Amino acid sequence: MRPINGDDVTEAVAGCTAALRVAVDRDWRAVRAGRLEWDCHATAVHVADDLIAYAANLAGRAQDGYLPFELTLDEGTGNAGLLHVIETTGALLAAAVRTAPPGVRAFHPYPFRSADAEGFAAMGIAEVLLHTHDMAKGLGIPYEPPAELVASLLACLFPHVQPGAAPWPTLLWATGRGELSGRTPVTEWRWRNNLVIPAERITLTGLRPAAAHDLRLGGDGGFTWLDGGPYEGTREAASFLLKAYEAGVHRPEFGVFALVRHEDGRAVGGIGFHGAPNEQGWVEVGYDVVEGARGQGYATEALRTLTDWALARDDVEMVFATIEHANVPSQRVASRAGFTRATVEEERLAHDEHGLDDGLQLYVRRA
Repeated sequence: MRPINGDDVTEAVAGCTAALRVAVDRDWRAVRAGRLEWDCHATAVHVADDLIAYAANLAGRAQDGYLPFELTLDEGTGNAGLLHVIETTGALLAAAVRTAPPGVRAFHPYPFRSADAEGFAAMGIAEVLLHTHDMAKGLGIPYEPPAELVASLLACLFPHVQPGAAPWPTLLWATGRGELSGRTPVTEWRWRNNLVIPAERITLTGLRPAAAHDLRLGGDGGFTWLDGGPYEGTREAASFLLKAYEAGVHRPEFGVFALVRHEDGRAVGGIGFHGAPNEQGWVEVGYDVVEGARGQGYATEALRTLTDWALARDDVEMVFATIEHANVPSQRVASRAGFTRATVEEERLAHDEHGLDDGLQLYVRRA
């Protein structure tokens, strides 16, 4: 499992065209693409159309919708020409991904209305892998992409799906294309790009499992950190995120976020939830800032922003933080972000029913 990049787009497209080239003399319009309603020719055109659309949105920094054009083949274009179009549009997406500056995002409709370069690369790869499978199924030819590429794709776009013993069957199951032992068949599905939440001076950038994995191992998670970062609390939170992903209980919108400063693109801290809301709609939040950025209000800005986002949801009634008695700076951050000290009764319940440590104070903010 590792971050997705432009080279992965190139690899996916090369595998697609190599697999389909053995059937280039067949009539693709006469063959249905697996379980799809499209024939193989229409499916191949769809792949090329998606690749160029993703490249255009990323390169053009589209913000409100897809750029207003679509791919049209010249009359009489054969299968060999169509494969060349897929190769070319794949190369354009790979180039757009490689040249996109860090932090750039562009429009994609779901689930959070935008994607970054890694997200567009992964979506292009998903279209290529899955629809090559569909066409290969219809044409009766073998096809299976590299396991490492599929594992990275699952972690990037399907962080809500528990990894299986083998990545390819897991991806096919997760997209309604196959069965997986012990799991209910999938009839509806969507991939999920990472969530970003803008604030005044920073952007809360959701961590993907691959980034969390790198942070757990002592890496930078793909971010350029201010000197001294990331703080140990961010690495610990990344470890919890990874464990949740491996257990199949990770909800990406209630994960961990890096605090990326607008002025220079450097990460100055981390913030995140300790899991999804419970049945009462309570969710716990934690945060830290690297030493070089402390005392500048970043933690307060991040906590206020993330809490506002959470409390605007229907499934969150209260956000709470547990803070050590001696950690006065963190208590002040919570207070400035609109949190108040819990009542004596609330703290008693937290201690008795939820195992709150005696050395911690409970700070809450309600919807």
